[in-house]
Amino acid sequence: MKEFLGKTVSSGIAIGRILFFAKEKSVVTHKIITDCQAETDRFNEARECAKKQFDELKRKASAVVGDADARIFEAYEMILDDGMFVGGVADHINSEHVNAEYAVKLTGDELSLRFAQLEDEYFKARATDVKDIADRVISILCSEKCENSNKNFSDNDCICNSKNDGKCIDINEPVIVMAEELTPADTINMNTEKMLSIVTKQGSSLSHTAILARAMNIPALTGVDTDASSDGKLAIVDGNNGKLILEPNEETLKEYQLLLEQEAAYSRQMEELKNEEDITSDGKKIMLCANAGGIDDAIKALEYGASGIGLFRSEFIFLDKKDYPTEDEQYEIYKTVVCAMKGKPVVFRTLDIGADKKADYFNLEHEENPALGYRAIRICLDRTDVFKTQLRALYRASAYGKIAVMFPMIISLEEVLKIKAVCEEVKESLKNDGIDYGDVELGIMIETPAAVMISDILAKEVDFFSIGTNDLTQYTLAIDRQNTRLDKHYNPHHEALLRMIKLVIDNGHAGGCRVGICGELGADTTLTERFIQMGIDELSVSPSHLLPVRKAIRESISR
Repeated sequence: MKEFLGKTVSSGIAIGRILFFAKEKSVVTHKIITDCQAETDRFNEARECAKKQFDELKRKASAVVGDADARIFEAYEMILDDGMFVGGVADHINSEHVNAEYAVKLTGDELSLRFAQLEDEYFKARATDVKDIADRVISILCSEKCENSNKNFSDNDCICNSKNDGKCIDINEPVIVMAEELTPADTINMNTEKMLSIVTKQGSSLSHTAILARAMNIPALTGVDTDASSDGKLAIVDGNNGKLILEPNEETLKEYQLLLEQEAAYSRQMEELKNEEDITSDGKKIMLCANAGGIDDAIKALEYGASGIGLFRSEFIFLDKKDYPTEDEQYEIYKTVVCAMKGKPVVFRTLDIGADKKADYFNLEHEENPALGYRAIRICLDRTDVFKTQLRALYRASAYGKIAVMFPMIISLEEVLKIKAVCEEVKESLKNDGIDYGDVELGIMIETPAAVMISDILAKEVDFFSIGTNDLTQYTLAIDRQNTRLDKHYNPHHEALLRMIKLVIDNGHAGGCRVGICGELGADTTLTERFIQMGIDELSVSPSHLLPVRKAIRESISR
């Protein structure tokens, strides 16, 4: 028996045999070329092929982890269109007269190194993504299907068409997947139903593979110093304590088998709660809703008995596009979600773009501190054409079910009054066009200290508050939540934050509006009873957290 220490990126326990995944790399040959345009055309065709691959991977990932987490592949597509990547390859081809494969390798190495040298851990983790994208384009360029520069790639051609592109791995029995490094594409191309755990030597808790592991609810470790000699050996992954136990002795194996049985029993207990009410032990009803990024999340929310959608992230509709989505395009999506919820309410958050969520066609300027910059409602109130288009689509969809609309990053009464005026203009325009719409409640996100301190004033202007604890925590504590160097200072249980939440609840109720929490803290079951005793009306969490929070609600006392 041998123990290896690592860093937990997803908790839990797994017992099984190791499958060591050794990814083959394309061999890149340096060639001097004479026709730079032909090489550039080859690169652009391979780039389009890679985009189709990532689009297909996104579709597969949606079926496994839901729409929101599957959107990590959109970031890959954005890098493929990014000027630094495309321009860098073109520059190498034209200035050095090298073949496309070699130009992509040089550019990928340069950009990956640039990300790796950044201090911010989130952006540092993107170095792996850039390298993965470059490897995929190189693989396509090296494959027979891409040798002809006039080849039109079909969807079938573009999936798993090279020995090096992250090919589909057929896993026939449950295994612990171990690798030097594992990309999201590698992960989704495997039989995820047979994947017990992920263990890697390289990676971080902010990597996209870590995000997938958490979404799949499987234990995952990184920083584990092991190699291919572990292939086929029995192992235990202890994601709760950051340990890999290779070839455990009988006593250790029995100990962990018991823990695994207890986890399984807990999962069965959770399943039994699907159709139970969200009511405390002393009879107080709590609205338990789901956060969603697409139709798959909405369907899962219904399956788990959610009271509705407490946060639908509409910005993903914009991030999916190469240009501004039209009113009709948005309307069809909103209508589909509303109808899928079968009469249960849906709260749509208006466009929350900016900071770490970018769409090139918005032409947003670079900012030194984007989290405190030009984002969310600030953009919408400046670009009222975009704002009104979204609101018209939302109001039109309200004819088919219960819709509420909430607005992010509010800091002043003036913003709320401007928003309400725009809503009135939209309603009037729909009336003039003879288009039906229903009653739409209006609410705001409370995610800035400014909104907290004037929540008594704001409560008189809206129907509900939804506390966004993710941003509220970082703004209150003055800590970037994506900077792992500050993890020891990042305390979402900080008394200042909890007092702010209590103040918002009291002010909201005094002003006649209901109050909910839609940030990550809403899923923290160690705080569920405290929130209920503060007087919270609603908790909205990711679909995977609905059942544990329901259990916590049912075990809580409201006073």
